[in-house]
Amino acid sequence: MRKKLLSVLLCTAMAATMLTGCGGSDTKKDSSKEAKKVTVSDGGKVLNIRVWNEEFKSRMTDHYPGYKKVSDTEGKIGDVTVKWTITPSDDNAYQNALDEALKKQDSAAADDKIDLFLVEADYALKYVDTDYTLDVVNDLGVSKDALANQYKYTQDIVTDSKGALKGASWQACPAGMIYRRDIAKKVFKTDDPEKIQELFKDWDSFKAASKKLKDAGYLTTASVNDTYRVFSNNVTSKWVENKKINVDENIKAWVDMSKEMVDNGETTTHELWGSDWSEGFMKSGNVFAYFGPAWFIDFSMGYKDGVALDGSVVKDGGWALTTGPQSFYWGGTWICGANGTDNKSLVKDIIEKMTTDESVLKDIVSKDNDYANNSKLMDSLKDDKSFGDKALGGQNPVPIFSAGVGSIDMSNISSYDQTCAEEFQAAMKDYFDGNTKDYDTALQTFIDKVKTKHPEIEG
Repeated sequence: MRKKLLSVLLCTAMAATMLTGCGGSDTKKDSSKEAKKVTVSDGGKVLNIRVWNEEFKSRMTDHYPGYKKVSDTEGKIGDVTVKWTITPSDDNAYQNALDEALKKQDSAAADDKIDLFLVEADYALKYVDTDYTLDVVNDLGVSKDALANQYKYTQDIVTDSKGALKGASWQACPAGMIYRRDIAKKVFKTDDPEKIQELFKDWDSFKAASKKLKDAGYLTTASVNDTYRVFSNNVTSKWVENKKINVDENIKAWVDMSKEMVDNGETTTHELWGSDWSEGFMKSGNVFAYFGPAWFIDFSMGYKDGVALDGSVVKDGGWALTTGPQSFYWGGTWICGANGTDNKSLVKDIIEKMTTDESVLKDIVSKDNDYANNSKLMDSLKDDKSFGDKALGGQNPVPIFSAGVGSIDMSNISSYDQTCAEEFQAAMKDYFDGNTKDYDTALQTFIDKVKTKHPEIEG
């Protein structure tokens, strides 16, 4: 989850494999020609876990009962050696390496077989709808009762076309508008989240407030891309309908608002994660707000290796959180059991402990500021005055995140989402910057790019 670069990376289709690329169909379907037999056993000496960064490893090291660190890439759980294979997500490297390893799973030596691997929402369908992932309930034996308090959307993302749950997450990622307290006081004479929410309660209010910020010398957001996910999470239709590209009215609303704001000098077209975009994390920046979930606040906003940078807004707890115009979510990391594991019981226990055990999850919330994937636990923290985030000046973010998490709707996700989102934003950037003469021309560029990657799309 940490550092969500995968949300802006291309998926590459792999030839001669049962794994689908990110965008093989707009519906979930089994990508294998023949059902692959589920083969799981116990007695393995090595537990192999595939990840793209340090986050889940740190969660296991800090919170899984009995885990002992041996080195940066190795640990012990009882008599089992835990080996971490960390492949950065840049240029799709993580998925490519994982795909190659999964193709060789049947012939791999016992100590080399993958036991667990992680996926993100943007490409989860690629793995969920194959027989390389295990059914959490029927194959591994995790009880439905244990999973009952998880937020529904986190299960929808990793549920296959046959209704099987193929992964689980310890976190939910409802998100909100994160704004600078000092700028709020200067421009709006208050930094109170409830009062700021009233000023940004819908997109018309957002645009009105943006004018005031511009007049005072501030950008509302660092980039048009900061609001993209807010709009795209609230669509009422899919990117591809009946083999034809479909631009939902909410996506078009993002285009119209973004073009207006860029023309007015109220935001920019900087790329997410770029140095220009992240300048707003510093006190010397002039950006009022970003949009993101708990992990974004406590990992991305002015931190390096987990330490707040000197001169950053976060160093002095200078941010605050409110809902913003619409609720949305961003990111998440899911644990998948690999078909062929020889550590079935341990895989089951890790998924149970890390995603359903309330005491473990509470410890994660307290120490790491994650928003746990447990509605009962998070409801209990909403009114806890002792719980707060230093980055937010001690504000408890749970009430705001909790208010939005129940409205997250995954009914319009498809395996085309990552490709379409990336290509659409790229085409619209040229339009916003004036490099494309009009919206229709930019739209056609987008359609052509998607059809090149997915010839099955008719138009």
